Amino acid sequence: MKRIEANDPAAICQQGLECYNKGDYSSAIEYYTRAVKLGDIEAHFKLACCYHLGEGVEEDEKKELFLLEEAAIAGHPSARYSLGFLEGRNGRTERAIKHFMIAAGQGQDDAMDELKWQYAQGRISKENFAASLRAHQAAVDAIKSPQREEAEKYFRNPGK
Repeated sequence: MKRIEANDPAAICQQGLECYNKGDYSSAIEYYTRAVKLGDIEAHFKLACCYHLGEGVEEDEKKELFLLEEAAIAGHPSARYSLGFLEGRNGRTERAIKHFMIAAGQGQDDAMDELKWQYAQGRISKENFAASLRAHQAAVDAIKSPQREEAEKYFRNPGK
């Protein structure tokens, strides 16, 4: 709470997540909005998800899109993937693929899966697919560490 009082955007976003997980969507929205104003990209993404699902706010695709774009520009891989999904849903396949390629290059697994599907459909060249695959693997390798691997094992099998 001291970090929240000190206007730490990450702490404010985390408090929003805790409220969200308890089903207190209105408080979550307040915390996310506050963190967004302080520039937290995770809060941009979380708030966009609320606008997408209509949790704590009315569904609003324009606000969702704006928040996703802000988060994606700042480097949020899942926001970039979500933009690709929205572009694809709206029939803009080339734009969707570009978003997926960027997200895959940031290590976003779902984006890589989408690119595999797009490649199988003949919508992406072999060269672009191979480049995306290499970029994805490089991003995944760059974040590997013994601590992360231990945490991943723990979260897969808590208490063991």
